[in-house]
Amino acid sequence: MTIASLERTSIIKRRLETHEARIGVVGMGYVGLPLALLFSEERFCVTGFDIDSRKVETLNQNGSYIVRIPPAEIAAARQKGFNATTDYGQIASMDVVIICVPTPLNEHHEPDLSFITGTVASIAPHLREGQLIILESTTYPGTTEEIVVPLLEKANPSGLRVSWDGEAPGFYVAFSPEREDPGNDVVARRDIPKVVGGCGAAALDLASAVYGTIFNHTVVVSSPKAAEMTKLLENIYRCVNIALVNELKQLCMRMGIDLFEVIEAAKTKPFGFQAFYPGPGLGGHCIPIDPFYLSWKAKEFDFHTRFIELAGQVNMEMPYFIVENVAEALSQRYKSLCGSRILILGMSYKRDIDDLRESPSLTIIELLQKRGAKVEYNDPFFPNVGQGRKYALNMASTPLSKIPEFDCVVVVTDHSQYNFKDIVAQAQLVVDTRNATRDIKAANIVRC
Repeated sequence: MTIASLERTSIIKRRLETHEARIGVVGMGYVGLPLALLFSEERFCVTGFDIDSRKVETLNQNGSYIVRIPPAEIAAARQKGFNATTDYGQIASMDVVIICVPTPLNEHHEPDLSFITGTVASIAPHLREGQLIILESTTYPGTTEEIVVPLLEKANPSGLRVSWDGEAPGFYVAFSPEREDPGNDVVARRDIPKVVGGCGAAALDLASAVYGTIFNHTVVVSSPKAAEMTKLLENIYRCVNIALVNELKQLCMRMGIDLFEVIEAAKTKPFGFQAFYPGPGLGGHCIPIDPFYLSWKAKEFDFHTRFIELAGQVNMEMPYFIVENVAEALSQRYKSLCGSRILILGMSYKRDIDDLRESPSLTIIELLQKRGAKVEYNDPFFPNVGQGRKYALNMASTPLSKIPEFDCVVVVTDHSQYNFKDIVAQAQLVVDTRNATRDIKAANIVRC
């Protein structure tokens, strides 16, 4: 960078060093809220932006809507100046604006960037010179440079442009993929290395400085595209390996082999193997979605990601496999799936979290209902499940005391609060998709 660019970036850097920099985080969900709280812990003045007025009101009243974030943590942040708002006009007073909004798939399994484009459109009118805009939302390589940058430049009334070289007055843009792992209490958020790619050296330098205030290690890459691809690789790696064990589970069931026993034996190898476990399907915002983002973008380059798409297909078919096993287990007891009462244990996509995004439970319930089953659920994290992007359940959690009334209990999410020995003792039939009953020997258990 030249002397001119160094002078421009040093202004924000000084404000970061003195903790005077104002940080704006757009999207107060599972990614944005924890990030905002990290900055608040370092006594930065943080403003959370969200279009959901209920979330904003909850936060400003010291409340929380995410189980793993207690209200006390929100209250502590509020005392340090954290506040939430639906007013995007306040973007103008921010030094750094970090975008953490959803990037789902549409009904055709194509990228839906409407949350990103809508957010950028809301930010652009309030841009000012010297601001740093960072996108954290998981997306395909090229989104930052091909979508975000042009929209910011086109929609801001001042005619500001991205300062790629740091010399021309303008604003800075970078991409840094979120690496949230809900329910992980082993690795502290600060200890997760932060990958950063900037639109030019000045943006990269600034973004690294911003994240360096709250993360113990930053990893710089050559471009936003490289950072975007890094996140996709991380999640596609998991998707492919989970698809492998999901397919092996189906084969092992036919062969009379316990795949979980095999995995535990393979884990003893001190090199060349990492354990992945089968389940009822993928959930969460990233792993079920990321392969489709990359396969969609790959078509632009006349490239067919056959291996990745196959993994996605295998994982998507797991709920259908589970339902067929439930039907077969009932048939072995001279009962039809149609008309049977089924209790789903666990609605969230993984253990001990309150996150329904892409949860296989939703698909399993839908498939069971289509087959004529009378379905209810129990989940300690969801007293009620209403309507979402891909579901309209409007159901309340059924007490575990009613287990004997059901023809079948299906373990979809193995929350630690469940006492599976008691559940098995009360149930007529248990279909276990998580190996949660591995230490229990009973004739009413079917593992799949």
